[in-house]
Amino acid sequence: MTKDNNTENDNQANALWGGRFDAAPSAIMQAINASIDVDKRMAAQDLAGSSAHAAMLAACGIISKDDEAAIQSGLKQIGEEIRGGTFTYSAALEDIHMNIEARLATLIGEAAGRLHTARSRNDQVATDLRLWLRGALDDIDGLLGAFQKSLIALAEAEAETIMPGFTHLQSAQPVSFGHHMLAYVEMMHRDRGRFADARNRLNESPLGAAALAGTAYPIDREMTAKALGFDGPMRNSLDAVSARDFALEFLSAASICAVHLSRLAEELVIWTSAGFAFVSLSDQFSTGSSIMPQKRNPDAAELVRAKTGRIVGDLNTLLMVMKGLPLAYSKDMQEDKEPVFDAYEALCLSLSAMTGMMDDLGIKRDALAGAAGAAYSTATDLADWLVREAGVPFREAHHITGTIVKRAEQKSQTLSELSLEDMQAVCPKITQGIYDVLTPSASAASRTSFGGTAPQNVRTQVNFWKEKL
Repeated sequence: MTKDNNTENDNQANALWGGRFDAAPSAIMQAINASIDVDKRMAAQDLAGSSAHAAMLAACGIISKDDEAAIQSGLKQIGEEIRGGTFTYSAALEDIHMNIEARLATLIGEAAGRLHTARSRNDQVATDLRLWLRGALDDIDGLLGAFQKSLIALAEAEAETIMPGFTHLQSAQPVSFGHHMLAYVEMMHRDRGRFADARNRLNESPLGAAALAGTAYPIDREMTAKALGFDGPMRNSLDAVSARDFALEFLSAASICAVHLSRLAEELVIWTSAGFAFVSLSDQFSTGSSIMPQKRNPDAAELVRAKTGRIVGDLNTLLMVMKGLPLAYSKDMQEDKEPVFDAYEALCLSLSAMTGMMDDLGIKRDALAGAAGAAYSTATDLADWLVREAGVPFREAHHITGTIVKRAEQKSQTLSELSLEDMQAVCPKITQGIYDVLTPSASAASRTSFGGTAPQNVRTQVNFWKEKL
């Protein structure tokens, strides 16, 4: 930028601030004060808010219809310039609000100065961020819905596929692979609920609260709220300009969602390893090694796992910004947008990547079935059979089963391979019928309680979710 242009922008900035300042800010002050590189992504929201505000001012007789027409025409042109990539942003003008207002003054002259009547940058930025975040939440909801559909399709295809269920990452009981996928559908459903709740709560308009105390002009805040799609105006001017809990709520919901994604990403990392080999990812979602030609790395899953830390960090950033701030607005709150934008981008990318991996996932059914029968995973079925068929109290059945497992382990046999004589030596009440429950598929099929892993349950839940979505 030339010296003349610098001077011009400095003069514009001083004019927008008012007559209190005689000199331009230092270069360091400009650097720390400017937010245009971050908040310019709210240009569309700022234009929408200004348009609604101008229309209200005219309707209330605060500005003339001619001034409103000029303002609306200028705002429309600025929008076209921004969309066309010809709009010039200036750091000297600090933020998106002053950049747009300065350009409006160039385009329409004196009428531009009347647009800021009965408002402040304090209520303006709060309005812009709520509008932007409302759209972002709609984007995320769509991505979550698409991810759920991918999981449901996988659950439907693999309802009969049996795999080991784990606790402590140790084989526990056989479960349906489809049932495992549906667990994440449930998590995403709760995530969508949290985002929907956040959207409902943020959908109130701060516009018209002005700097902090409201305004003496006879404005119609209901009109601007309705024009911008808000449920109504916020009821307290101090709260309107200083509240950022709506952004914190978004970041909190985003962090929980990211943790859910990270858990599945971790499972993909484990399941694609040679030690498990439960599933595979194609070249589309894998990378190689620069030195080891045999490697196929699940980097997409690993990066989803890593982005969780970034999103949780964004939540912590804004929590620390807001901690201890007195009412109403403080410049600290300029730092609210960057973590929100960053978390949004990271979460959207993570959701898209996870959806792609689910669509790409190759299921190794034989490996899953083999692992499902390992580590005496049907021991609980043996104990349940003793309770149900032989009338043995569960605690006693638990002890008997542990003894039988030990005997099978000593003989290097699975429970289904252990002879009836060996079992009866521990508990004479055991009959040939015990073998009906000792295979992984029989174990999974028997879990028919509501929410259980039986394949018939999985198909019922798949139909429920297909209809719900």
